[in-house]
Amino acid sequence: MSGYEDLTYEVKDRVALVTLNRPDKLNAWTAAMEKSLKRAMAEAVADDEVRVIVITGAGRGFCAGADMNLLQSIKPGKWEDRELASAAREETFDFASGLGPDVSPHYGGRFGYLMQVKKPIIAAINGPAAGLGLVVALYADMRFAGSEAKFTTSFASRGLIAEHGVSWLLPHLVGPAHALDLLMSARKVSAAEAAEMGLVNKTFPQENFMANVMDYAKMLAATVSPRSMAVMKAQIWKALFQNFNDALEVGDSEMQKSFSSADFKEGVAHFVEKRTANFTGR
Repeated sequence: MSGYEDLTYEVKDRVALVTLNRPDKLNAWTAAMEKSLKRAMAEAVADDEVRVIVITGAGRGFCAGADMNLLQSIKPGKWEDRELASAAREETFDFASGLGPDVSPHYGGRFGYLMQVKKPIIAAINGPAAGLGLVVALYADMRFAGSEAKFTTSFASRGLIAEHGVSWLLPHLVGPAHALDLLMSARKVSAAEAAEMGLVNKTFPQENFMANVMDYAKMLAATVSPRSMAVMKAQIWKALFQNFNDALEVGDSEMQKSFSSADFKEGVAHFVEKRTANFTGR
């Protein structure tokens, strides 16, 4: 694939770097950007060279939310007919990997496909993440923030509500009390506070933020089994809809399958032989 609009895509050291690319608008979200993101995810999934996916923003921001011109053009009626909402339906890809439990019944809507992507997705939040920009970050598997990043749900200050599954995602990350605070107040939250409440995994100093994120991504790409990561990602997202015994049963079943995988054999061999691992994802 090629010709991405409002987004750039590059692969280096087995890491796909997806960059929201409207720096003059703090990467405000557009329909073209939404289509491009889905296409980029499909390209990364299809590329065996890619082990990890990083999403970030160009310039000084991650994503300032939906482009205000699009918000101003919204008229009463079916929200599904809005340009942004319809953009997601125009690009269809099969993200099912066959690895781990099927999570597709649980995660629908515009961004639920990100849970089906078999490779780990890291949101590298380099600057302001607001509204829809924060939503996209919440759908990632992990979030890292630059020390100068700022977060806001912004919905309540626009007369809107908790959109796109945020009323489920946010409490699962930070708990109901923090979620209600962030949603109702629409206040700005610093990177330090975001880390303290569990909204992000970790913060890095702004001056070497992306270098630290990419080092972590490259570590995943080089040292652990892609197959293991795919199965564990599906297990975790599935487990949120399971009781303990169901999760245990899935874990036991997947463990048995892993014993016959090439990556299991390589995992044991490289440890015994004291050499660098050469995982294939099979």
